[in-house]
Amino acid sequence: MSVYKKRVVDGILERRLQNKGAILIEGAKWCGKTTTAEQHANSILYMSDPDYREQNLQMAEITPKMLLKGETPRLIDEWQLAPKLWDAVRFEVDHREGFGHFLLTGSAVPANTEDVFHTGTGRFTWLKMRPMSLWESGESNGEISLKKLFDSQGEDIFAQNELDLSSIAYLICRGGWPLATQLEGEDALEQAFDYYDAVVKFDISRVDGVKRNEERVKRLMRSYARFQGAQANNSAICADIRVNDDEELSRDTILTYTNALRKIFVIEDMAAWNPNLRSKTAIRTSDTRYFVDPSIAAAALGAGPNDLMNDLKTCGLLFETMCIRDLRIFADALNGNVFHYRDKSDLECDAVIHLRNGSYGLVEIKLGGDKWIEEGASTLKKLASLIDTTKMKTPSFLMVLTGAVPYAYRRKDGVYVVPIGCLRD
Repeated sequence: MSVYKKRVVDGILERRLQNKGAILIEGAKWCGKTTTAEQHANSILYMSDPDYREQNLQMAEITPKMLLKGETPRLIDEWQLAPKLWDAVRFEVDHREGFGHFLLTGSAVPANTEDVFHTGTGRFTWLKMRPMSLWESGESNGEISLKKLFDSQGEDIFAQNELDLSSIAYLICRGGWPLATQLEGEDALEQAFDYYDAVVKFDISRVDGVKRNEERVKRLMRSYARFQGAQANNSAICADIRVNDDEELSRDTILTYTNALRKIFVIEDMAAWNPNLRSKTAIRTSDTRYFVDPSIAAAALGAGPNDLMNDLKTCGLLFETMCIRDLRIFADALNGNVFHYRDKSDLECDAVIHLRNGSYGLVEIKLGGDKWIEEGASTLKKLASLIDTTKMKTPSFLMVLTGAVPYAYRRKDGVYVVPIGCLRD
């Protein structure tokens, strides 16, 4: 029997249970939502249990309140199978004292929202889970804390990185799926391909009951993998598919397919950051394309660690996806969000971690190499110089987040160089 390893989201969940009546935990299948919620629940209803599924669905239609009886916090797993439960939970929270009554988990947005009459404002809080960060799966030593970087006020740092390029290529392809992190070698790598196959064959069609062509899904996901970290519009994806697969998908088809992938939390694009600048530079507002985990992109491309080692450009793109995954997990713990920045002059910053209190850090992501680290540091300093600090705070830190470099340290110009193998929340 495996022992549960506490994750970053556990701390967030513990806090939310102290001030909200119901918590909705959303995220991709297989990222650990149910297992995590089970650690905090005192009673559990598994809506998808084959022995009771039909009975549960009938009860949800006739008298959903009966399904909510049990010691609190009560976990309702895969609640979206019976959307009427939403309003039933909301009503119960309204008529009970205190907080922490219900935990709801779901791996898809409900296909039928007609039975959801109330938004849940004031009763619910939303919590997004993702596959595990390298800190959670044990590959990062966690010697550099993102929170401490926000609080450090330019202090020196030092940590030793144990991950080399081959390790990073492997971790990209393995991904942060909890089961995969418990396996080794080919057994671990196979899990991402199984996840990809399930998305293509079943999940993308089941989310809203619309049957979708498997080959079209594969072509779209391959193209999405090639555009990781880019602000590619649907027309660009159409052109890429046509060049690489001799068959074009219409922009409308791409839109419906990507919306379905969002509903099952396979893709998680990144919004643009809009700071106050000294100049009147036009900021580009297109979202940046990302899968929720880099292993999905690797599987869509049919790539393994050796393929990435032989194609460092693709490795760099997927490394960025892995870094964004980890930064999002850590930012959630700090009440922050992760954005990207790009302006009309193509000055670009890979990640801006912006906290609720207005503090923010600027991050460039580079796989490694002195030349690329220097380029990243130059970009960060240029962007920082454009920010109007009379209207917003100065950056808490500038950081080049890297892969295969031996140490975490602070440069003479104040820019932090931090390997992903040293970072934690």
